[in-house]
Amino acid sequence: QVQLVESGGGLVQAGGSLRLSCTASGRTFSTVALAWFRQAPGKEREFVAAISQSGHTRYYADSVKGRFTISRDNAKNTVYLQMNSLKPEDTADYYCAATSRPVGSSLSQYTYWGQGTQVTVSS
Repeated sequence: QVQLVESGGGLVQAGGSLRLSCTASGRTFSTVALAWFRQAPGKEREFVAAISQSGHTRYYADSVKGRFTISRDNAKNTVYLQMNSLKPEDTADYYCAATSRPVGSSLSQYTYWGQGTQVTVSS
């Protein structure tokens, strides 16, 4: 079992930055791949970014490439999502997810989910 708790969401103006954090407990942190997904009101949950167990492999959705950066600190059991140049269309609930499988971008690959943190970008 892995328990995930997100933090760092909030209200920010377009062009601003936020850093989301997700702290894990339970299973050995270094054995899980981690990802961020988001869900805007009335829309399906979508992939944002993912990072492998080692941290050497990272994937990004095209919509955030060049603006968002995923990283992990295995000593702190924490994964981060640095979000720069935020746009109103980035407004969503952001969810942290973990899997013992290889890293990927599919929702179905991820077994463990956090409760989400809200990000609102005003124009």
